[in-house]
Amino acid sequence: MADSKREIERKYEATPDTRLPDLTRVAGVSDVTHHGVTELDAVYYDTADFRLAAGSLTLRRRTGGADEGWHLKLPVAPGIRDEIRAPLADALPDGLAGLLRSRVRQADVVPVVRLLSARDVHHLVDADGALLAELSVDEVLAERLTEEGRGTTAAWTEIEVELADDGDPAFLDAVERRLRKAGVRPSASASKLARALTETGPSEKRHPARKPKTAKTAKTAKKESKQQPPTAGDHVLAYVRAQIEAVVAHDPAVRRDLPDSVHQMRVATRRLRSAFRTYRKILDRTVTDPLGDELKWLAAELGADRDQEVLEARLRARTDDLPRTLLLGPVGSRLRIWSVARHTSTRRRVAAVLDGKRYLALLDSLDAFLADPPLLPAAAREPGEALPRAVLKDYKRLATRVGHALEQPPGEGRDLAMHEARKAAKRARYAGEAARPALGKPARRFAKRMQAVQKVLGDHQDSVLARDALGTLAVQAHAAGETAFTWGLLYGQEQASAADRERELPDVWARASEPAVRSALKG
Repeated sequence: MADSKREIERKYEATPDTRLPDLTRVAGVSDVTHHGVTELDAVYYDTADFRLAAGSLTLRRRTGGADEGWHLKLPVAPGIRDEIRAPLADALPDGLAGLLRSRVRQADVVPVVRLLSARDVHHLVDADGALLAELSVDEVLAERLTEEGRGTTAAWTEIEVELADDGDPAFLDAVERRLRKAGVRPSASASKLARALTETGPSEKRHPARKPKTAKTAKTAKKESKQQPPTAGDHVLAYVRAQIEAVVAHDPAVRRDLPDSVHQMRVATRRLRSAFRTYRKILDRTVTDPLGDELKWLAAELGADRDQEVLEARLRARTDDLPRTLLLGPVGSRLRIWSVARHTSTRRRVAAVLDGKRYLALLDSLDAFLADPPLLPAAAREPGEALPRAVLKDYKRLATRVGHALEQPPGEGRDLAMHEARKAAKRARYAGEAARPALGKPARRFAKRMQAVQKVLGDHQDSVLARDALGTLAVQAHAAGETAFTWGLLYGQEQASAADRERELPDVWARASEPAVRSALKG
């Protein structure tokens, strides 16, 4: 069974002659204990075209040391990674293979680099002997692995400082200040693997040949250095590319069932689909419409799990707010059983989707889209001309749906109309966010107003879903011989909440539909 560890570390350049400064002068460090030298032998794996390295993921099989086995490192933030570990085995464990699937698809992972390290380990401890950080001086020999066998080699020495579990990252700042005073500088490479790939790569990449500079080449270089202003198509493609990367990047987190991961992946699919629909004058819809259909399918599959997360949190908050005298019957137990059963079912469904051929085919299609973007003539226009027009079209759709919702009498018809308006508000918000890099503050203000409308409509829809769930729980309680009083009480609270949102909507919409908000987009 694989386990995980949050790794917060920093790397520094060193030489065999580098001497460590007195680190007991770092605040909080009482002693630096030496734990000897450990020999490590790690083989790193990737696809033939280095898809893992491109996504800043590292996969290795390492022997030696206390944690020998398979290690997969996933980026979290600069200097922070989640390390997923599995026991030592000849073949890549299935659990780690699944976490790679959104990156590698059907491609094989093969050995690409072998690192032999002599690790000289030191522990920085406090007055109670508790570990603050582990500092190691690593002498590394890297060897590129090829189909023919051994390839180019490289060697270097580096210092690595890894924060202890649950440590304060600010402690690493204090250690770094001390190292810098001693002349030790941060490494230019984010990881050993990144450095190994660079230093053992093709010679022309490591040492590009220098061509003599002539008048002609200088003139050409000057001409090429002048960047053309980004077009509307450039901006849209940048946004689309970011959402595609977000889908791929959140896949491992969803498989690990991390908090909010399903939500983030689902949001990326929705933003991507919205961009395809909003910018139909820029992107050829004969290509994007089929992609949009598949994204709609994926969002719906993810939605079952995400909706359950939201619903469970809402109902639990409602029950927690009730006085104990109004919690009649085994309310907490019944809610917990209902939640666990539904979550188990939705998790199983999401896992099957992510392992399915349809999902992987969608990822391949999105890659093909980026490789050959289907740009229309309008993509060559200036952003200030093409983007506001597309955003305002989404705004007009929202205005129509909000107007229709406000005209409906309370009841199922209004609930449905407000749900449709909510979807339009979300699309208008995403359109504004996509245009923000090009249009600046006007697009940001527009997106913020649309988000306010979406929030009201979203809370209303959550209340509709909560009432459906509460009705089911009341029926289950009654069938089991329990009182349904508390469930009925909560149902009434959700009805009142929905009515509050319906009364709130006209004022929120009035602020969002001020002429200044729309005219600012037109410049």
